[in-house]
Amino acid sequence: MLYHLFSYLTSSFSVFNVFHYITFRTFSAILTAFLISLFLGPKFIVVLNRLHMTQAIRNDGPKTHFQKAGTPTMGGTLILTTMLASILLWMNLKNSLLWIVVFIVAAFGCIGLIDDYLKVSKTNPKGLKGWKKLFWEFLFSGIAAILLYYNWNVDSTLSLPFLKSVRLDLGIFYIPFVMMVIVGTANAVNLTDGLDGLAIGPIMISAVTYLFLTYVSGHAEIASYLQIPFIRGSGELAIFCGILIGAGLGFLWFNSFPATVMMGDVGSLALGGALGTVAVISKHEILLMIVGGIFVVEAFSVMAQVLSFQLTGKRIFKMAPIHHHFELKGWAEPKVIVRFWIISILLSIIALSTLKLR
Repeated sequence: MLYHLFSYLTSSFSVFNVFHYITFRTFSAILTAFLISLFLGPKFIVVLNRLHMTQAIRNDGPKTHFQKAGTPTMGGTLILTTMLASILLWMNLKNSLLWIVVFIVAAFGCIGLIDDYLKVSKTNPKGLKGWKKLFWEFLFSGIAAILLYYNWNVDSTLSLPFLKSVRLDLGIFYIPFVMMVIVGTANAVNLTDGLDGLAIGPIMISAVTYLFLTYVSGHAEIASYLQIPFIRGSGELAIFCGILIGAGLGFLWFNSFPATVMMGDVGSLALGGALGTVAVISKHEILLMIVGGIFVVEAFSVMAQVLSFQLTGKRIFKMAPIHHHFELKGWAEPKVIVRFWIISILLSIIALSTLKLR
């Protein structure tokens, strides 16, 4: 709203021209999202406690987690509320690419909300059946993929990190590929959300990386210089990434160890889906495997554990996802969290270096 209001006033007052700059609106959006989250956070926690929306703990989980019982969950609603308010204030609402991302955030957030509610209302950590979650996730991501492919003519080729001239054209198969990226990222983030602040840290670090990537992809001259695809309108998504960072920082204020509120599936699925969609739109889909390397490792640790047990009857890890393995090895929870954050930062640096190492 502020963007459109001040754009209207620019013709009379040139000082408002600053609102046309993506950089200015990005920094403003980060601060706005953080302050809104900081203001609303205590109120959200009180409401969640009153509604008895508290964490259900796995019986087979680490014993140290039993003390988390009673901690409010579904804190992702705070993140999504904060993001929506900041989007309405600072973003160009006429940008169609923005609404694709918002659609995925809302759809995956609803799936997570239903899953969280079932866990809380039935005090059952399993929640919504896995196949039902995947069905709806693939349905919504399929809608987004089809819209991008047919309505916005998104390039169906893939750029490979470190390789300048190698591009793979998937053609119509780009649609199922996009679906896999969005659903895979959402569920990988969901698996990572097992310790206080563990998931939101790499989410914000990934958002910082894609803030830069979407900005350069949406700038014709910079994109040409870096020899990456120019995506008209994608620069606006840098502001979206900034909003995600600000909302994440505000949530981390309450989610840091020991957490006073948990993210829940409503947050992890929505934010994971958002990262996957932004990666697709910016044409840095493959790079997401490096940027979100922590999420990839967490997901593969679960798959490897299940496959190993089914084939050999033995487990590779003490417990999956892998962050629980380190807990059971004696690492304190804050140590696991901070070390995973450090790895995530290093992976993002490596990812950004691929823009020149080609």
